[in-house]
Amino acid sequence: MDNTHRLIQTSYKLKDSVRYRRAKKFFYDLLENPKARVRPYFDVFMILLVVTSVWVLIYDVRHDMGLFDDLFEWVAVTIFIIEYLLRFWIYNDSHKVILSHYERAEFINQPFRAWPALREVVAKKWEYMTQPLAIIDLLAIIPTYRPLRFLRIFLLFRLFKLFRYTRSISEFVKVLNEKRIELFTLFIFMAFITFTAATALFFFETDVVDGKGVGSFFESIYWALVTMSTVGYGDITPHTTEGRVVTIILIIAGLGVISFFTSIIVSAFGEKMHEIRAQRVFSEVERKHIDLIICGYGRVGQVVADQLAADQRQFVLVDPQESNVRLAKQKGYLAALGDAADSALLESLGIATQAKRLLCLTGDDVANVYITLSARQMNTEIEIISRANHRENVTKLRLAGADHTVAPYEIVGLIAAEYVGQPVAFEAIYGMLTGQNDVGIEAVRVRSGSVLDGRCMADIGFRQRKLIPFGVVREGGCPIDASSGAYEIEGRCFHFNPTPDFELQAGDLVVMFGHEYSVVHFRDCLERGTL
Repeated sequence: MDNTHRLIQTSYKLKDSVRYRRAKKFFYDLLENPKARVRPYFDVFMILLVVTSVWVLIYDVRHDMGLFDDLFEWVAVTIFIIEYLLRFWIYNDSHKVILSHYERAEFINQPFRAWPALREVVAKKWEYMTQPLAIIDLLAIIPTYRPLRFLRIFLLFRLFKLFRYTRSISEFVKVLNEKRIELFTLFIFMAFITFTAATALFFFETDVVDGKGVGSFFESIYWALVTMSTVGYGDITPHTTEGRVVTIILIIAGLGVISFFTSIIVSAFGEKMHEIRAQRVFSEVERKHIDLIICGYGRVGQVVADQLAADQRQFVLVDPQESNVRLAKQKGYLAALGDAADSALLESLGIATQAKRLLCLTGDDVANVYITLSARQMNTEIEIISRANHRENVTKLRLAGADHTVAPYEIVGLIAAEYVGQPVAFEAIYGMLTGQNDVGIEAVRVRSGSVLDGRCMADIGFRQRKLIPFGVVREGGCPIDASSGAYEIEGRCFHFNPTPDFELQAGDLVVMFGHEYSVVHFRDCLERGTL
């Protein structure tokens, strides 16, 4: 078997190796994946290692640390080398490049040539090695070679490794990179002004008597940079009228350069601030494992958010209006600015990974349909509850993927009609719905194998726990022989005020009235498995 066949065979083995893929994914999550849980711990460790190694360098200038210095340097550099090689490895999949060339050659019935594939592999690796952060990683390793003592100055480049591990510094670099054209233009202008002023000063101040003039052109460059930056050390001072005129012009130009540079940075951060805030929200959602997303913070969204916050439920809000997002943040809610129909935004909020429930509460049914479609396409298991402002749009929302729809205007109309006929009863129910006096309606799910599974209503002891059972929601339609208190609601059967011999089943939802303390105690008993 020649080397070409060995190369192809090895590539296929790597492609089919589960262990290889797991190892590469692990190191990718550790080093590159910003959403991986292990990444922050690695970043903190590397930050401490970098800062400590630089501190040891500074301390060793005046103090002889002996063997500890060499040992610590050896450990640190070993870790840096391993990190560099791992990043070099995970940058791309070399075996995929080789197999791509091989399968392409097989498809067109041409002999496979290894050299073009290997050349592309080398080009990809070289692409990584020439990246700024990769160069910094390499320069941070070089100082360990003791015979080249002057290279120890490159230890300072280890501080630049912090760009990898601190998001704030990385964002600052991204801002500068986005304004590189403006900054390059400013640099060219500053270089022209500096060179012109230095040349003029050199001509005017070289022949000054008593040796007080400029001694070299380098001193002229130094003076021009110090003057333009408005620092003005005063170690080089023009003595001729012409030199002072040049100084005045250079000071004015320096003020202009500083103002221009400041405006570039401020505008860049202004444009980037929305993205930075959004990234912080995404990080909080991931860190707190928030699984409830509310789309829309209008009148309905505000009521829902306030009620969920009162129940100590964690959620994240999404709204396209900055005023609504600002209001939500003033209340202490986690909120992101943007269109909830944007798939990228939903993905950043964990719609496909950790989200379990989505509430579409915007005042536009079209927007709710688009949000529902996007969410359902990205997560087929998520529960979607959508607001329907018009009855004719309920079917459209269901077809789009909504599990439940709520018609707020229709509900308000029904409540108003009931209030006219029975105001006292309505006030009582309204008080429970809004949580007044800590009395409300709660729903408890019957889990398979729990103490409620298979029990009759009479055996649970609601009255002793100061709870009033209101009904039981059971999956599936109502049976033909169901009692008169059974109502079919959206494919499920609601048993109103079930009889004492009514037997609960796994998956049932028990709806009850009660005080907050009673409900909490009841849930604690269920968690402990005792009634």
